[in-house]
Amino acid sequence: MADRTNAGAEPGARRVTKRRAETRQRLLQAALVVFAEEGFGRTTVDQVCARAGYTRGAFYSNFDSLDELFLAVWEHWSTELITRMREAFEAFEQAAVKDVEGVVAHMLRAVPMDEDWYRVSTEFTAHALRNPQLRQVIVEREQAISASLMPFLLTALAAIGRTVPDPGALGQALVAVHDGTALQCFSEPGNAAVQHRRTTLFTHVVTAYSTESRQQS
Repeated sequence: MADRTNAGAEPGARRVTKRRAETRQRLLQAALVVFAEEGFGRTTVDQVCARAGYTRGAFYSNFDSLDELFLAVWEHWSTELITRMREAFEAFEQAAVKDVEGVVAHMLRAVPMDEDWYRVSTEFTAHALRNPQLRQVIVEREQAISASLMPFLLTALAAIGRTVPDPGALGQALVAVHDGTALQCFSEPGNAAVQHRRTTLFTHVVTAYSTESRQQS
């Protein structure tokens, strides 16, 4: 393609330089916004380039297609969100928490709710379900979220006298609750009752998947 020739890009010959890394980052940031606004199916290379302030040549020096960019956006922001979650969990102060409600309150503060990301993530999930080779990406994302969440949750619950018999099941349930209630919250952003029900549901799930620890005699 002429755009790739003009950019001097050749398959397998891309060098990672500071400038290239910055260009790629700006394209990823622009793509997140455009994908959220327009949807993947309606997004064009020109729209992403215009939002990022680059030419098509800059695009094709970093990505072969919109499909590749879409996957890169999803992977990049998934990693960013998981990193933020871990940092928030590390700031947890156990002494301030006395019950399951307190554990859940901190957990929800650590788990970001971003509408642009939700739109892109939901669309990527639908895209992956139509492409069997991408389904494992979804599974790995849920596993990574659970791996970030569970050490904090297990420690916090243990401190208030609760254990989790099946951490994997709890992690899966929490991801499902988060995804479902996020849609409700974004649909009614000013409805405090929806937010309250979200917190209550998380509390019920954590309580249901944990048990009171036996006291040492």
